[in-house]
Amino acid sequence: MTGSRFSGDKMITCVVGDITDSTAEAIVNAANNHLWMGSGVAGAIKRRGGDRIEREAMALGPIPVGEAVATSAGNLPQKHVIHAAVMGQDLLTDSGKIEAATRNSLRLAEDIGVKSIAFPALGTGVGGFPIELAAQIMIRVARDFLRDSKSVARVEFILFDNDSFESFKSELDKSREV
Repeated sequence: MTGSRFSGDKMITCVVGDITDSTAEAIVNAANNHLWMGSGVAGAIKRRGGDRIEREAMALGPIPVGEAVATSAGNLPQKHVIHAAVMGQDLLTDSGKIEAATRNSLRLAEDIGVKSIAFPALGTGVGGFPIELAAQIMIRVARDFLRDSKSVARVEFILFDNDSFESFKSELDKSREV
C-alpha cells in the first residue's frame, strides 16, 4: 500500500513498512533529547544499524526537545540517521514538539544535502500522541518545507501498521499539491 502526492520534481509518499528498509538517503529516528536508543523505531534502527549509531548520537547530546542531529547510518543502507528529539526524559510529547522535530529534521536534511528523507510517525509510539494529529502536523510541515527546498525532493512517511498508514494517506489525500 502506498500513497503519493507530486508537484513538479517534489514528492511526498506514505507506505507501510520498516523504516530501515527505506531507499531514502536519510531516515529519521524518533528520539528522546538525550539520544539514547531504546525500543520502537530507535530499537529497530540500532538493531539493524549497530551500536555505532547510538554512540555517535549520544556524543552529540543532550539536545533541546524539538531539535535534530545527524549521525552515520552504521550498517544500514542509508547515508544518515537524523535523530529528532520529539520528547524529553519524561517521554511525553505534544503537537509543538512534533512540529519542531519534523521541521528541524527537514532543515538538517537540507543542510547535509540529501535528496530524500524517511520519517516514522513521530511521537505516536512511546510518546502516545494520536496518530491522526501526528499525520496532520507532519504532512503539513513536509508540504510547506518542500515548496522552498533546494535539495530535498522526496519526503517519505514509513508507517509500521495499516491504521497508521491510513491516517497518513487520508491526510496526504487532502493535500492538493506538495
